[in-house]
Amino acid sequence: MNLRKIVIAIDGYSACGKSTTAKEVAAILGFRYIDTGAMYRAVTLYFIDHHVALTNPKEVNRALQQINISFKVTKNNTSETFLNGLNVEKDIRKMRVSENVSQVSTLKEVRVAMVEQQRRMGKEKGVVMDGRDIGTVVFPQAELKLFMTADMLVRAFRRQRELLDRNQLVDLDDVMDNILQRDKIDTTRTESPLRKADDAIVIDTTHISIDEQVDEVIRLALSHMMVIR
Repeated sequence: MNLRKIVIAIDGYSACGKSTTAKEVAAILGFRYIDTGAMYRAVTLYFIDHHVALTNPKEVNRALQQINISFKVTKNNTSETFLNGLNVEKDIRKMRVSENVSQVSTLKEVRVAMVEQQRRMGKEKGVVMDGRDIGTVVFPQAELKLFMTADMLVRAFRRQRELLDRNQLVDLDDVMDNILQRDKIDTTRTESPLRKADDAIVIDTTHISIDEQVDEVIRLALSHMMVIR
């Protein structure tokens, strides 16, 4: 059986299992995994630490020129985010970043810069990329487009558990408020709003495990990768 390299675009709401599923799918297929959400989080972290005024386009553009984001596979065989050569994987998952990432993501200058990087990363195909606008803006010609969703309460529990795993104790109501705020900003922003591509396959992860999500995506991917001669 001959298999071709494709672009797998996974969009959807936060805390639906996009990143975890994308990482595992990429590992199984031998593809590169690109966490676009982590890229926006890294920009947000830089903006916070350097007190960049989001209302000042010149200041934003100057800051973007100082930002270099990359992904490296660590000794644990996991892909982690590096900002200007420093591993920021843990820092970008903290609530101070979560509370500001949607506002940073709405900025046209930021989205243009990140989309350009993402397209460069996926140019050779053989990538799994997850985010909010991968199938609609970054790679509208992706061979496989998926859109993940889940019940709000389930999403909040999942995010709270993720934070606990990182030794961050956050009240469930605060987690839910953060997710609701992010959903509103992501779906109503002018630049690349979160929406399902017309040809995307919807996967509701409310009642299925990560393993089941991965199995389903692998099944779909292989059907798109087969080359009929």
